[in-house]
Amino acid sequence: MDWLINLFTSTDTVAHIALLYALVIAIGVLLGKVKVCGISLGVTFVLFAGILAGHIGFTAPINILTFLQDFGLILFVFCIGLQVGPGFFESFRKGGITLNALSAVIILLNIAVMFGCYWLFFDNSNPKNLPMMVGTLYGAVTNTPGLGAANEALNSVFTKGDVPQIASGYACAYPLGVLGIIGATIAIRYITRVKLNTEEHKLDDQEAENPHAKPYQMHLRVTNNYIAGRTLLQISEFLNRDLICSRLLHDNNVTIPKSNTIFNLGDEVLVVCAEADAEAVQAFIGPEIDTPWHTEAEAQPLISKRIVVTRSSMNGKTLGKMHFSSVYGVNVTRITRQGMDLFASRDYRFQVGDRIMVVGPEDNVNRVAEAMGNSIKRLDAPNIATIFIGIIIGILFGSIPIALPGMPVPLKLGIAGGPLIIAILIGRFGYRFKRVTYTTTSANMMLREIGLVLFLASVGIKAGANFWETVVQGDGLKYVYTGFLITIIPILIVGTIARLRFKFNYFTIMGMIAGTYTDPPALAYANSVCSKEAPAVGYSTVYPLSMFLRIFTAQLIVLFCCGG
Repeated sequence: MDWLINLFTSTDTVAHIALLYALVIAIGVLLGKVKVCGISLGVTFVLFAGILAGHIGFTAPINILTFLQDFGLILFVFCIGLQVGPGFFESFRKGGITLNALSAVIILLNIAVMFGCYWLFFDNSNPKNLPMMVGTLYGAVTNTPGLGAANEALNSVFTKGDVPQIASGYACAYPLGVLGIIGATIAIRYITRVKLNTEEHKLDDQEAENPHAKPYQMHLRVTNNYIAGRTLLQISEFLNRDLICSRLLHDNNVTIPKSNTIFNLGDEVLVVCAEADAEAVQAFIGPEIDTPWHTEAEAQPLISKRIVVTRSSMNGKTLGKMHFSSVYGVNVTRITRQGMDLFASRDYRFQVGDRIMVVGPEDNVNRVAEAMGNSIKRLDAPNIATIFIGIIIGILFGSIPIALPGMPVPLKLGIAGGPLIIAILIGRFGYRFKRVTYTTTSANMMLREIGLVLFLASVGIKAGANFWETVVQGDGLKYVYTGFLITIIPILIVGTIARLRFKFNYFTIMGMIAGTYTDPPALAYANSVCSKEAPAVGYSTVYPLSMFLRIFTAQLIVLFCCGG
C-alpha cells in the first residue's frame, strides 16, 4: 500500500497533482448539482472542495498552483469575452442605454457599500482587510471573473509576497449572495406594490402596440422584361426588400421556387411580402391577378427547427428587417449565442454561429434555412488558432504599463483585463477579417468551464491552508453579513428607482438585476414567475457591459486602494 500513500503524499509528482485536481473538480461539480429549494451554487462548489483539500494538507507546489490558476483564468476570461463580444456594443441601442446605466449604478453602489462596510466594521490600519473585503464584494455579487481579476492584481501590489487569500471572503459571501439577489428582487415587488398578472398584461399590450409588419399575399403575373431570365435571388437583391415566392406557375406546372429558379415572362407567382412593400413589389414584377391554384399551399403541418447562421451576408442584419413573420410566415422563438439563450427581439443582430429556433410550415422553415446558410460543416472545425492568437495579443495588451499619478505601480490590464478586451473585439468585429474567427459553442463552453474549474480549484487549495484561522477564528462572520449588505442594498435602491422613476416592467427589472450580478439562478427564478421573455431581455441587455465592468473595476480597486 506504500504506492497509494505516496500517491497522496508526494506533492511534487505529476500523478499527485493530476489526482488532486481531478478529485477537487469532480467532487465540486457533483456537489454543485445539488439543489435546495430549486437553487444551486453550481460550479462554485469546486472552490469549497479546494478549500477543504487545502485545509487537510492535500495540496501541490505553490508554483504549480499559481500557474494553473492563472492559465485557467486566462482561458475563462477570454472565452467570456468571445461570448459577450457580439452583443457588447448592440446592448447600448435604444432602451438598452437606460438599462445599462442602471446596471452601472448598481455596480458602483456595490463598491460604495463595500467601502462603507470596510470603514465601519474593520480595522483600517491592517493592509489585508481591504483586499479581503474585495473578495467579499465579488462573492456578494456572485462574480467569479472579478475575483480572478482582483486576485491577479494583488500580485502586482503585494510584491514582497504574503498575498491576502481573498477567496476566503468570497467563499463566505457567495451563498448568501445568491439568496440575497433573489430575496431583494422579491422585496422590490412588495415595496413598489407590483401585481404579477398586471405586469404580464402590460407586456401583452406592448406587443399589440408594436406588431411585426403585416404580411401581404399577392398573385402576380411576370410582365417586366428585366425579370425575364433572372433568378429569384437576383430579383430580391435588386428590389432590396424581403419577399417570398411560395409558388410558381410555368407552362401549367406549379413548383416551389428556390433562390436559383429562373423567371420568365408570363409566369404566375404567389408572392408574400410586408404590407408596406406590396406596392413596390407589384410595380416591379407585374399586375395582380385572380387565380385559385395557390390555395393548395395553405394546409401544411407546422414544424420547429433549429437553424444555424452560416451565411456571412447575415452578419449585422437585424431580426426585424428580415420580416420572418410577415414574409417567411414563420416565428423565431429563441436565439442561442455561445451557449447563452437570448430573446429574439427585433433589434437583435445576427452573427455567424448563432442558432435560431424557427417555427412554421415546413416549406417556409426550409426557405429560412436556405437564407441563413444552415451549413453545420462550416462551423464544425474548432478554430483553436483564433483562440490562442487572441490570447497572445491579449497578454501583450494586458502587459502594457500605464503610469497614472497617485498609483504605487503602473496600471496594467493584466492577464484578466487584456484577454477580455481583445476577446470582446474579436467576438464583435472578427468576421470582418480574412481569418475565420468563429468559435463553436461547444468548444467555447468546454474551454470556459475547464478554465473556471482550474482557477477555482487552485484558489481554493491555496486558501485552504489558512481558511480556518481567517474565517472561523477571524472575521468570517463579518464577511457573511457585510457581503449580504453589499448584495441587497444596491438592488433595493436601483430596483425601486427603475420601477417608480423609469416605469420599467417588473420582469425586465428582474432580468436586469440578474444580468448585473451575472447570476443564472436569479434569471431562472425570474423565468419561473414570468411566462414572457422580458427577464431574458433585461438579462441579455446588461450582461456584456456588467461582466466587463466587474472585471475592470476589480483591478482598479486593488491597484488604487490596496497598496501594501
